[in-house]
Amino acid sequence: MESAEIPAVAAALRVLAAHQPSLVAVEATLDARRRSAGHRARFASLAGVGIVPTHPEETPTMALTSTGTLARVAVATAAGALALAGCTPTSESEPSATPDVVIGEDTGEEIESITVALPGSLSSLYVGQESGILNYYIAAVTQEGLLSIDADGALQPGLAESWEQPDPVTYVFDLRDDAVFQDGTPVTADDVVFSLEMARDETQSPGLAYYLTNVDTIEKSGDAQVTIRLLEPDAAFAANMTSAGAAFITSQAFWEEHGGDVGTSTSLLLGSGPYQVTEFVPDSHVAFERVDTWWGELPAVKSIRVDFISDESTRLLAAQSGDVDIAFNVPFAQAAQWEALDDMRVTYVNDLSYVGLYFNIGVAPFDDPAVRQAIAHAVNRDAFVSTLLDGHGEAATAIMTPESLTSVHSPEDARALLATIPQWEYDLEAAKAALAESSVPEGFTTEILTPNTGPQLGTAAQALAQDLAEVGITLNVREVPIEEWLASLDPSAGYGLNYMWYFSTLGDPAEIPTYLIGAGNPAQYDNAEVLELLSQVGAETDPAARIDLLVEAETLQAEDAINIPLWWGQSATGFANDLGVTDFSPFTFVSTWPTQLYRAGE
Repeated sequence: MESAEIPAVAAALRVLAAHQPSLVAVEATLDARRRSAGHRARFASLAGVGIVPTHPEETPTMALTSTGTLARVAVATAAGALALAGCTPTSESEPSATPDVVIGEDTGEEIESITVALPGSLSSLYVGQESGILNYYIAAVTQEGLLSIDADGALQPGLAESWEQPDPVTYVFDLRDDAVFQDGTPVTADDVVFSLEMARDETQSPGLAYYLTNVDTIEKSGDAQVTIRLLEPDAAFAANMTSAGAAFITSQAFWEEHGGDVGTSTSLLLGSGPYQVTEFVPDSHVAFERVDTWWGELPAVKSIRVDFISDESTRLLAAQSGDVDIAFNVPFAQAAQWEALDDMRVTYVNDLSYVGLYFNIGVAPFDDPAVRQAIAHAVNRDAFVSTLLDGHGEAATAIMTPESLTSVHSPEDARALLATIPQWEYDLEAAKAALAESSVPEGFTTEILTPNTGPQLGTAAQALAQDLAEVGITLNVREVPIEEWLASLDPSAGYGLNYMWYFSTLGDPAEIPTYLIGAGNPAQYDNAEVLELLSQVGAETDPAARIDLLVEAETLQAEDAINIPLWWGQSATGFANDLGVTDFSPFTFVSTWPTQLYRAGE
């Protein structure tokens, strides 16, 4: 599986995982994703971070471990003491761009073509078969869901011009009468029902089926109406009916013509969006042409070519030669070189991704709270962000990201609320004291796997290993192919200390917590009070009340030291200076993003 940086997650997370893992890996990793979102766990690929050496002798671990925490407020005074650290965030949620670059107004001109550099390869265009975050970005060019997501993460009409929820488990979607597929055939209720049935089929769509496990029935309830009934209430379900979720509507006739083998170089992909796939060469490129069949306003760009360029130096050379109009996931290690280009700018945005450690408490000695506390006290997350990510990220105080709370709270208030969740302070003396009180006071040896698509995770793990060595714990860090890493997240794999790298595409605050601490979570954490709170979250329709319940659940898991948040991610996107984009946000690339592009004036 190739990927390119971070979805991801997600993807996100969304580290961008360019390829869909096997069904076993999906079940092992995505199985709990409330996931509305993003890698649902859209697990990542490189996402914005340059290649960093992962061998101990090449890794700048001293710089990482010697850097003090950026926001240490309280100090643990006894073994296992939980310090409430009020973290002062340094990242803002608004996108930031290369300094001194002013983007002109929309000239209204048509744009003949653009070239997009994708930091990874795709082997399938159908998200159901390959659901990395990069796949979502590409599918959004040509396929639509019943609903769409705007720049603020709010639901808007898509193929459904309206929808209602007559009771907690029923959703009724009324289709627009002017929607047609790119082959000129109308989008019907039968096509919608068929597409969603295929999406929840584990064989046909292993990358999407999980998100629809709570669906009871999908029925045509009128000539242009579809009704979906759930097994139990889920306040965030509607978001799954977008192309950021699990709804990729296609023609039943097209699917059956190709025997369900869609998204290949021969079958291509059929949707109702403003662009039709005209060519797909796996691991090379995909091409799109604008069509006049779309129900929306005609976009400015006429043709799009997406080149799969996994090597970051090759992407930079292409940009320096003027051959790139948009570059996803500019590596942070090369950001200065990209920013120095005369005809391009780099825009940074918090990307809804989460990176953290978690303990499989079914594996000794991680079933011992004192062991988990010892490791938690050895995590220097602020140093990871300032040194490893060069400030392009934010030390995480929770599993939820601040951006996932912005439907209710301002970015500042969201960060303040998440900072009330208990934090394990970086304190090696407290770590030593906790280990001394544990079931393994003399220390022990363990291993953590890191994906080869995320070298920054390996570097952070090496830094952690250095600190843990001072505590009395030997941590062996092993980089493996992403497929092996994904499989290791299955509790049965027997790894006690693990990374979680998750990309959210929908931005629902319950998405990642439900995956990590809900039923069937990879940590084997079974807290009845937490499960009850998450059940209430599913049924609660008031956004503020849902967030409050999630904070309660996260507080309990933090006190138990099950998940140790490390950082919330940021992504960097390169744009040609004569190419403008309206309302750029973390949600831009999971909807029909080419429609937001325009020719910018001088």
